[in-house]
Amino acid sequence: MDILTVLLSQTSFFLLIFARISGIFTAAPFYGSRNIPTYAKAGMSLLISYIVFPIVFSASTALPSALPAYVALVAGEFLLGLIFGFVASLIMQAIQMAGHILDTQIGFGMVNIFDPQFGQQIPLLGNFKYILALMVFLATNGHHILLSALVASFKLVPVTGVVIPASLAGFILDLVSGAFAIAFKISVPVLVSLVLADVAFGILARTMPQMNIFVVGIPAKLVIGVFALAMALPFYVAMLEVGFGGMYKDVYRLLSIVR
Repeated sequence: MDILTVLLSQTSFFLLIFARISGIFTAAPFYGSRNIPTYAKAGMSLLISYIVFPIVFSASTALPSALPAYVALVAGEFLLGLIFGFVASLIMQAIQMAGHILDTQIGFGMVNIFDPQFGQQIPLLGNFKYILALMVFLATNGHHILLSALVASFKLVPVTGVVIPASLAGFILDLVSGAFAIAFKISVPVLVSLVLADVAFGILARTMPQMNIFVVGIPAKLVIGVFALAMALPFYVAMLEVGFGGMYKDVYRLLSIVR
């Protein structure tokens, strides 16, 4: 085997690694943020691919010589990275959903802000909860754990060994339904306080019909909702740690399915 053949095979292997890491950096929390320029993401993907390459390179790996087969391999690696990042980002999507529910119930539904990370209008409390969750994610070294899972993915699912089974659809469906459950659990403490407030206002409206409950109730619900949100913050942070732990387990479950 001449040196040109060796270089071509190593370059082909490197591009497969780069495709998987690029997919992860497209959708994973923090790394896939729109606040990070595309060139920076591409540079980080290239740098990490360069670091990981000596660890995962195997000269015995057979790469197809035909271009269509090789392109299919690249697409499979990139798709695995995208699914990896999507699974990791579901906890953040659940937090956004919880914030939207609370905004609607408290009365902040009409107050949206533009978030450049998502490129759209997002709810006020959803943005607050997301920023707090991102701080907890970074403080607990979640970004380092994702990088370690990224490296482990090449051991659990070797390059050219990506297989997308039919059971993956059921796995993703379970994760999405679990994200709805997490969003509801995050918003339960505030929702319960608001339901009790509505019951109290209903009783007050029956006993004092001359009082305009609509005028009194809107600012009162704002105060009650914000107070309940402040009281529930310690439990929210504890739930985040549990949610991030579940997210790491889900990532490894994904790798065990597609290998």
